[in-house]
Amino acid sequence: MKKNKYKILVLSDLKKSTGMTLKSTISLAKIIGANIDFFYVKKPTDIIERESQLSAMRTINSEFKATDKKIKKIIDPFSKDYDIQINSQFAFGNVKHEIDKYLLENKPDIVVLGKRKSKSFSFVGDNMIDFILEKHHGVVMIAANDNTFNPNDEISLGVLNGIKQSLNVDFSEDLLGHSQKPLRSFKIVNNSKSLNEIETINSKNTVEYVFEQNDYTFKNLSNYLEKNNINLLCVDRGINKGKANQKKAEIKNIINNLNVSLLLS
Repeated sequence: MKKNKYKILVLSDLKKSTGMTLKSTISLAKIIGANIDFFYVKKPTDIIERESQLSAMRTINSEFKATDKKIKKIIDPFSKDYDIQINSQFAFGNVKHEIDKYLLENKPDIVVLGKRKSKSFSFVGDNMIDFILEKHHGVVMIAANDNTFNPNDEISLGVLNGIKQSLNVDFSEDLLGHSQKPLRSFKIVNNSKSLNEIETINSKNTVEYVFEQNDYTFKNLSNYLEKNNINLLCVDRGINKGKANQKKAEIKNIINNLNVSLLLS
């Protein structure tokens, strides 16, 4: 039996969208051959307010059992339905500290977070994605609630601003091998003059769409993603490249404006 090469970490807040995040994660895990770990952090202030030490310990013990039961209730049906093991852990403490500690100790290859329609991340506030991108230099997947990709089905794959850059991951061949043809490539250029400088892709396996940068760029791009039923868009997050702050702003803009699952390489 082939040993899985990659480790995927799902960070969750146990909300309703967790099921959709798990479904997309399982799909990716089956495509690339990966193990899945599930991690949840609960702040102690959500458990204990003003109680005696003895009472607090009883509350924590009770909450520990309840949390373990709740997590298993969420992940066990997916594990059974798709015949895949999902290892779960949870902690009580400062959310960012516990996540940072987990990342350092377990070194996952891919971190998965869910996304809310309100353009905020479902895992403890708007700035969690910034924190994860800072702490984790591997691949990050932001799983959308709509248009998820299903386990055992081919994915409708798209790339943004360059195939080589956006698909710069070790498992790119696995993704391409399990995606529908043709591959959709989307590019954003600064002005109309740049359109003539774009190296047009001439291949029956790839279709390219080019958009000029303006106030309607992301609306038009979002429409094309929907028309092509793209359920995973690969984006170069620009690690170790110049103009880091500018690249971070671009990534945040992409995340906030495109309602599709993103694979940030």
